[in-house]
Amino acid sequence: MMAVMVDTDHLALRTYEVGCLPVINHFVARLGLPELLERYLGPSDQRLRLSNAKALGVLVANLVVHKEPVYALREWAGRFDPCLLGLNEHEVGLLNDDRLGRALDRLFDADRASLLTEVVVGAIDRFGIDCSQLHNDSTTVTLSGEYLSARGQSRGGKPIPSITHGHNKDYRPDLKQLLWILTISADGAVPIAFRVADGNTEDGPTHIPTWDTLVGITRDPSFLYVADCKLANREAMDHIASRKGRFLTVLPRSRNEDAFFREWIQTHNPEWQEVARRPGARRGEPDEIWRSTPAPTPSAEGYRVVWIWSSSKAQSDAQSRQQRVEAAVSALSGLDAKVSGRWSRFHSSVKVHEEATRLLRRLKAERWVRFEVTESVEETFTKRGRGNRTNEASYRRSTRTRFGLRTQVMAEAVAYDAKSDGCFPLITNDWKLSDAELLAAHKYQPNLEKRHAQLKGTQLVAPVLLKSPARIEALLVCHFIALLIQALIEREIRLAMLKAETEKIPLYPEDRFCRAPTAARVLEIFSGAARNRLMSDGQLVQVFQPTLSRLQLEVLKLLGIPRSAYLS
Repeated sequence: MMAVMVDTDHLALRTYEVGCLPVINHFVARLGLPELLERYLGPSDQRLRLSNAKALGVLVANLVVHKEPVYALREWAGRFDPCLLGLNEHEVGLLNDDRLGRALDRLFDADRASLLTEVVVGAIDRFGIDCSQLHNDSTTVTLSGEYLSARGQSRGGKPIPSITHGHNKDYRPDLKQLLWILTISADGAVPIAFRVADGNTEDGPTHIPTWDTLVGITRDPSFLYVADCKLANREAMDHIASRKGRFLTVLPRSRNEDAFFREWIQTHNPEWQEVARRPGARRGEPDEIWRSTPAPTPSAEGYRVVWIWSSSKAQSDAQSRQQRVEAAVSALSGLDAKVSGRWSRFHSSVKVHEEATRLLRRLKAERWVRFEVTESVEETFTKRGRGNRTNEASYRRSTRTRFGLRTQVMAEAVAYDAKSDGCFPLITNDWKLSDAELLAAHKYQPNLEKRHAQLKGTQLVAPVLLKSPARIEALLVCHFIALLIQALIEREIRLAMLKAETEKIPLYPEDRFCRAPTAARVLEIFSGAARNRLMSDGQLVQVFQPTLSRLQLEVLKLLGIPRSAYLS
C-alpha cells in the first residue's frame, strides 16, 4: 500500500511504487491494447464506476509482473501510482473480486477470437515478427474442485470447455483439468495463437482447427507448422499438405516406418551426413553431433522421412537400456531369493511367473531380459512316534516343491537395439528444406515448453481461484495477452543486444552477467523504483521522481523506452 509519512501537522510525504509498470505500459501501448479492450468490451454501463476495460487492464499488468488472486488485486494496485494503471485514486478502491469477476464475464461474452486476432496481428505488424515457422504444443491447466457446472454447457450461445479428468501433464490424475493449446513463432518464441479445449481432448484432432486459425492470422498457408508426434496422422498431414501448407513432426515409434528402418539398419550402413555440431556442455566433454540420412522409403502417405542421429541421444539410449537391464536382473535376483526361501509364500509356478512378468513390465525391460521358472522337489523325513531314532524306527516322507528363477540377458536383442541408438525420424512434406534446416526447426520446439513453464511459473496459472467456468476461460485469455507481452519484452531486449553487439548485461545479483534476459528478470530490476509526492494540507507541493541506476537506464535504452516514461 501507499506509504504516508507525516513530518509536521501540515506536511505529508506520499510514496507510490513505480516499479516496472512504465515498461509494461510501453508494450501495452504499442499493442493498442487499451483501445481494443474498450472497443470489444463495448460501452460500460453508466452505473459502473470502473469500466471493464480498465479492470482487465490492471489484471493483465498484474499477470505480467506476478499473479495475485483477484481478491488481492486492490491491495496490489494500491502500492503503485494510480496513473500508471490508468486509474485515479478513487478507482483503485473499486478493484474487488466482484468487479473483476463481472469484467471477466463481459470478456467471455465478447468476440474474444476477433479481439485476440487483432492483438496478435497488431503485434506481428508493429514488431515485425517473422511467422514463416510456427510451433504448436499443448499443456494442461490443473484445477481443484468438482466444477459440476463445467460439463460442456454454453453461455449466450458460446460453448464452455468441459473441466474434467484427462491425461494430466502435471502428474495429477486425481484432479480435473483444461487443455491449453499454444502456438508460437520461431522469431523470439512470441505467442501467436491459443485456445482452450475440454480437459479430456486428445492432441491429435486439435491440429486441423489450430492450423486453420493460424492461416487466418498470417493470411498465408506457406508457413512451416512444427508440432509433436501427435501431428503424424494421415488426416492432419493431408489437410495441411492439400492446402499448400508445410508441416514437420517426429514420426512416432508405433509407425511401421520406424520398425522398418530399425530392421533395415541391421544389415545396411546408412550414409550419415553431419548436419550440426556444438561444443560439449562442460570443459573436456566431447562435442555434441547430429547426423542425418534419408529414409530408404517415404512414409505410407508418400511424405519425406529423414532420420537423425544424435550423439547425446545415443549415449542416453545406451545408458537407459543398461540401467533397465541391471535393474531387471537385480529385481529378478531379489525375487528368486524370496521364492526359493524356506518361508516362501509362492506355492505355484504361475504366481512366480506373474510376479516376474510384472517386475519386468514395471521396469520396461521385458525386451532384453528373459527368465525361466525352475522347480525342484525337496524331501523331508519325520520320525513317527516317540523314542530314539534307530534302524527299526519308521519315518514319514513328505515333499515340497521349491521354485527358483533363472535369468538371462538377451544379448542379441541388446545388440539389435544398440544399432539404432540415438536415431529418430522426422516427417515433412517439404522436399526443399535441407536436413540441417529441418533439424534446426525441430530443435526450436523446446522454446514452446519454456512458454508453458512461464504460464505455470511466473504467471501461476494454477491454482485457479474461480468457480465460474466462463470466468476461467476469460482469465486464460488474459494470461495469453500477458504471455505475449512478456515474450515481446524478451524479444526486444535480445534483438537490441544483438544489434548493439552486447553479448551480456549484469542483470543478476552481484553484477553477474546474463546472456539471454528473461522478462521476469528484466522487470525485477525495476522493483523499488518509487515516486514521492510532498503534500501540504492536501495540496501538492513537490514531486520527487524515481532515481534510476545505470543498469536500469541501459535496459530502458535497449528496450527503446525513453527515460521520460519514469518521469511523467
